[in-house]
Amino acid sequence: MRKLRKELYFAGMKNKNFWLCLLLILPFAASAQKEYYLIAGTYTSGKSEGIYVYKFNIETADAVYISSVKTSNPSYLAISPGQRYVYAVNENADSSRFTEQGSIVAYSFDKTKGTLHFINSQLSGGKHPCYVTIDKTGKWVIAGNYTSGTIGVLPVKKDGSLDSASQVIEHSGYSVNSERQQGPHVHSTVFSKDNSYLFVPDLGIDKTMIYSFNNKTGKLKEGSFPFALSEPGAGPRHFEFHPNGQFAYLIEEMNGTVSVFYYLKKNGQLNMIQTISALPPEFNGAIGSADIHVSPDGKFVYASNRGESNTIAIFAVNSHTGMLHLVGHQSTLGKKPRNFNFDPSGNYLLVANQDSDEIVIFKRNKTTGLLTDTGKRISVGSPVCIKWMSTR
Repeated sequence: MRKLRKELYFAGMKNKNFWLCLLLILPFAASAQKEYYLIAGTYTSGKSEGIYVYKFNIETADAVYISSVKTSNPSYLAISPGQRYVYAVNENADSSRFTEQGSIVAYSFDKTKGTLHFINSQLSGGKHPCYVTIDKTGKWVIAGNYTSGTIGVLPVKKDGSLDSASQVIEHSGYSVNSERQQGPHVHSTVFSKDNSYLFVPDLGIDKTMIYSFNNKTGKLKEGSFPFALSEPGAGPRHFEFHPNGQFAYLIEEMNGTVSVFYYLKKNGQLNMIQTISALPPEFNGAIGSADIHVSPDGKFVYASNRGESNTIAIFAVNSHTGMLHLVGHQSTLGKKPRNFNFDPSGNYLLVANQDSDEIVIFKRNKTTGLLTDTGKRISVGSPVCIKWMSTR
């Protein structure tokens, strides 16, 4: 940085027009960062037809519809590391209703026009894929298949297209809830920050499975510590690391709790250090916790509650221990908050309310963590996933 400043200073001394040019360029460069693409995945049983693209202004929180693409139940999305490709699940399975198996669809993304273009589709390695992710090399897509309790590893070709699954792992077991946990139900597939391990919360067996990952071959194998156990009937669902890589957070769908882990990256081990309720105090209605995210600054954890709660739980993070302290709850101002996400500035939190057909935009107080309604909405049928792309 010091060297750059020195070079800029001498350039300015030699050329009196330098600073004028710089002053003209900087506002343009800054304005180019005000808008990002918001990409929304949906369920298509109602008003939606597929994936929707918007431009979102991070200064005003205004969103403008750009384009859409038709596809069946793209309930979760993944963006490639270079932001050239988008991968979507088709959360289907062979049945009287769907004539195709679960699959992963690959799209190229035109940043100039904000449009998705179909490349190809491959079977996901199981039934009802509900989660998809891509490793940090961009060479391997991982599908989590809920109904079959399987993980599919799909190689990515140079043009962004997908090859057929090179590995499928099937979980086994069950847990205490005979209606929901009669067998394994993979609910997410999350890579460690160093790309060495894959963490797979399985709602059906009350375990977060841990696999070591070879990014050269795409091969997954059971880790030295093969799983982290949740309480019986908890229902592990979504999982996220703290920005510092030392702590991890798991939302458990069926009992509405968040489990906090200390992570040992040398061997992939998760040590549980806390379990805390994500539900409002004295709440006794139907439970259905869904998603969890750590704020970009690492100071707060947010978790969504569906069921009859329809809230976002807000927790402060102890920077030394990673443990959580409840700050409060915010109504999502809609029904069935599934996925939610921060905008690229971290100033806003956007909630996909599946059953009220809109994304609600909240302003986030970075000091207190609390949320306030901006009054702004994005109308879209059955929104369930929110992802971001730069416009450049």
